[in-house]
Amino acid sequence: MTDPARAPLPIPGGLGLGCWAFGDMGGGPSDAPRSIALIRDAFEIGIRHLDTARDYGNGRSEEVIGEAIAPFSGDVFVSSKAHATGREETPGIVEGILRRLRRSWLDLFYIHWPRTGLDLRPMMEALEKLRAEGKVRLVGVSNFSAADMENASQGGTIDAYQLCYNLLWRYPEKEIMPWCREHGVAMITYSSIAQGLLSDTPRSPSTFEKGDARRQTLYYREDVWPHVRDSVAAMRETAGRLAVPLSTLAIRWVLGRNGIVSSLVGARSKVQLEKNAAAAAGRNPPEIDEELTRQSSEAMRHIPDVSNIFNFYP
Repeated sequence: MTDPARAPLPIPGGLGLGCWAFGDMGGGPSDAPRSIALIRDAFEIGIRHLDTARDYGNGRSEEVIGEAIAPFSGDVFVSSKAHATGREETPGIVEGILRRLRRSWLDLFYIHWPRTGLDLRPMMEALEKLRAEGKVRLVGVSNFSAADMENASQGGTIDAYQLCYNLLWRYPEKEIMPWCREHGVAMITYSSIAQGLLSDTPRSPSTFEKGDARRQTLYYREDVWPHVRDSVAAMRETAGRLAVPLSTLAIRWVLGRNGIVSSLVGARSKVQLEKNAAAAAGRNPPEIDEELTRQSSEAMRHIPDVSNIFNFYP
């Protein structure tokens, strides 16, 4: 039964588990038992922040999480998302998410993407009503422009912003991050290791299986990939000098940015979870962050500002 008086949990700081792959979308466990085991491994390691979306496998990721967290659902922070829609559709969308998660409340609901020409205020007003009913604790947005947030905030309070942000995508530094800092909006990053490009294993377009959605990202565009490849190689050399995985440096770099509360990172094994958790628990020396920033800036000279890395414009 929903408890409207239950206070919203603070967004857990540090590392969160991105659950995109649990919708059988590539890059992670492709069957429910393995996914459930991995989520429970994350819980044992101390990761309490799980992030999913209605669109991850058409609700499949939410279903997997619901089964995995059933024994301890009150002790884990779960966020989910859905695309922008109207006032009338919003309650049904949230009810579907709760049903799949086997919960009576959602810690954080994000409007996943804005929609061209759609007034965002009615959906925010509907979410505020759901907040008052205790079905949604916190309200956030993802992949919005500053103008989108100005519009949405007229209908309700934006508590959190989930942004694509990493050493190979820093355009949010222009407007998004300053807006969030000015308005007291918590920032949670996704694609924190650039969909595996900043992981411990070198990536190239040929390493992904057929159907893996990561093939379509901006990083692998013919005119962009050579520059990304070279910049990642330079970052890998920096990590090699320190005998530290590049993913560790990349996660710590993100978490060291002003206003970033949590970094979402996917994982394919308990070993990866443990490495990521250890990375999030520390910080890079200032001179290493400066070196990574220089290498990142060189990469960004060749990565066009096309709004998002997915070439997705709803």
